[in-house]
Amino acid sequence: MITGPTATGKTALAIELAIRYGAEIVSADSRQVYRYLDIGTAKPTWAQRAAVPHHVLDVVSPDAHFDSARFRTLALAAIQDAVQRGKRVLVVGGTGLYLRALTRGLFAGPPADPALRARLHEQEQSEGPGFLHRWLGSVDPEAAARLHPNDAVRLIRALEVFLLSGTPLSQWQRAHGFRERLFSTLTIGLVMDRETLHRCIEQRCRQMIRDGLVDEVRRVWELGYGPELPPLQTIGYAQIGGMLQGRYRLEDAIAHLALETRRLAKRQLTWLRAEPGLCWYAPTQTREIAAAVELFFDHDRGSRADHLPGF
Repeated sequence: MITGPTATGKTALAIELAIRYGAEIVSADSRQVYRYLDIGTAKPTWAQRAAVPHHVLDVVSPDAHFDSARFRTLALAAIQDAVQRGKRVLVVGGTGLYLRALTRGLFAGPPADPALRARLHEQEQSEGPGFLHRWLGSVDPEAAARLHPNDAVRLIRALEVFLLSGTPLSQWQRAHGFRERLFSTLTIGLVMDRETLHRCIEQRCRQMIRDGLVDEVRRVWELGYGPELPPLQTIGYAQIGGMLQGRYRLEDAIAHLALETRRLAKRQLTWLRAEPGLCWYAPTQTREIAAAVELFFDHDRGSRADHLPGF
C-alpha cells in the first residue's frame, strides 16, 4: 500500500512501481470514487489509467452515498480478481479510514438509517455550515477533531451512530480496536518537511486551475449535481463553487483552496502516524522504496488469493 498526505506524489510513485512490477492499482481515495470529479480530486489521468489498470475509480455519481463499507467490498473484489489473474496489487490513497477498513475490518455499528440521515442533512442546510460539526463536537469531541467541518458524509454517520446507539463513534472504534489482520501488507508512507509540502500544495492548487477546475465545477453543476451535494462541498469544489456564486475572487478562492488543503494534509498525517506498521520515506527515496517493494514481493505471499478473507 502507498499512502501519505495529499500532494506527496503517491500517484506518480504508484504508476512507476506498477509498470515495473506488472501490478494493478486499487484507489483508496474517498473522492475519486465519484464520476465527473477529476481535476479537483487529483484523479489519475486517462494516460496513467491506460498505462496501468485502476480500480475503484468513477464508481458512483456525485449524488450517491458511498462509505468505507462499500469501498471495502469493491476493493476486496478488485484485489481478488487481480491476484486470481496472477497480478500484483498496489493500494494507493490518502483516506486512512479506507485503508484501515480494507486491512483490519470495520466495527459493527448501528445500520444506516436513511430517514435519520435525511433529517440531519436538512438540519445542516437550514442551520448553516458547521452545524453538524459543532453538534458532533458536543457529543463526541474525539471524532469531531478528526473530521473537517464540511465533511457532511462522515459527520452524519458519526451523529447517526451516537443517536441510534447512545454511544459515541469514537467509543465504538476503540472497542473494536481494528485488530483484524486480513492479509499481509507492506505499507509505504510518503512524507516531506512542512515547508516543502506547503510549496507542493500551492503548486498543485494553481495547476488545478490551469488544468480547468473552474470549468469542471461548472460542467458538474450543468449535469445536475449542484453545490449542495456533499462531494461538491469538499476541498476544491467548495472554493471554486463559492467563486462562481460570487463569494470569492479567483485569487481568494485559490488561497482558500490552498489553506484547506494544508489543513487536510495535517489531518491525514495525524491519522497515519497513529497507524501501526507504516514505513516512512521521502518521495525522493525512490531507490529505497523500490528495494523494499522488491523484497516484499519476493518474500511475502500475502497478496495471494488464498490469503484473502473469504477467497
